[in-house]
Amino acid sequence: MLSREERTPFSEWWWTVDKPLMGAILALMLTGVILSLAASPPVATRIGLDPFHFFSRHVMFLAPSCLVLLGVSFLSPRAIRRSALIIFAASIILIVLTLAIGPEVKGSRRWITLLGVNIQASEIAKPSFVVIAAWLFAESTRRPEMPATSMALVLLLMLVSLLVMEPDFGQTMLILMVWGSLFFIAGMRMIWVFGLAGAAAAGLFSAYLFVPHVAGRIKRFMNPASGDTFQVDTAMEAFYNGGWFGLGPGEGIAKRSLPDSHTDFVFAVAAEEFGIILCLAMLALFAFVVIRTLSRAYANGDMFSRFAASGLAILFGVQAAINMSVNLQLIPAKGMTLPFISYGGSSIVSLAYGVGMMLALTRLRPRTEVEASGHAEAMRSYA
Repeated sequence: MLSREERTPFSEWWWTVDKPLMGAILALMLTGVILSLAASPPVATRIGLDPFHFFSRHVMFLAPSCLVLLGVSFLSPRAIRRSALIIFAASIILIVLTLAIGPEVKGSRRWITLLGVNIQASEIAKPSFVVIAAWLFAESTRRPEMPATSMALVLLLMLVSLLVMEPDFGQTMLILMVWGSLFFIAGMRMIWVFGLAGAAAAGLFSAYLFVPHVAGRIKRFMNPASGDTFQVDTAMEAFYNGGWFGLGPGEGIAKRSLPDSHTDFVFAVAAEEFGIILCLAMLALFAFVVIRTLSRAYANGDMFSRFAASGLAILFGVQAAINMSVNLQLIPAKGMTLPFISYGGSSIVSLAYGVGMMLALTRLRPRTEVEASGHAEAMRSYA
């Protein structure tokens, strides 16, 4: 057992980190390993790979992800801001390179290969963008004369423009929703919040009018008979087949025909093999992570930590909600991974980075660390 009297970095981290929050995140990671083993072998076999190809890579991606999560959770708020700025700049450069030289797949350029590793730069950009936007909103509340809100809007327009050029409308909607939530949390006037919502609705309507891919998905959602709805129909059948307790591990039928059973529709595989009980347990874990982080953020006197932790929690929760809603045919189909459950190296590593920052920002800071950061209000709340 570690003594509270020790003054090593690890002991201070151990006694200040939110252990229930970290436990819920580790439980999601373990669930992802189990579901990857259940969902990925049929996909790998169908395309001529080793049956455990995706499972092995999923576990391989988890190793650096855990290191990133733990390493980032040690950082101070100041170090988090600096790292986010560097990573956001690097991700913007990678997105530009992707648009320039990345391969086109199904009409989109979202991936770039560096040193033999496929990277989706938009995934890396999300958590760092949220932290930078939170810092700018915090500065706008502390120093009204600083044009921080305008700078946050410029960053949003820049990132959204690049994502639309790929195009990746799912990530665009996610970024807009999180930015709008931060805008609201920061106490901005409601007229600006409604204006942002109106602009987002106008953008979605424009995409419907001028982007056939988006229009096709919306039409198929509104009228399933108007096009191919094989994946979402098969996903719904998986829920019906699984019932409350599932067919049993390895007994699922849907994964044999679903092309994306290990990524976008892993939630349906979980329902068929392990039942709705597991799906509800996963939903409870996601809800716990979001609510726990928001409650800890609300108690934080440092505005940057409050906004950043809240934004990261909303990003995590909304992404999970989009994936589960698509599986349940509640919204039009959109490729969005289920955090720590779906297969995807860029997604898992970027999620680990975001969750690591959540853990760091919700730590009960030692007095010396808070004083060194110069946050007197946070000192009174936590020391």
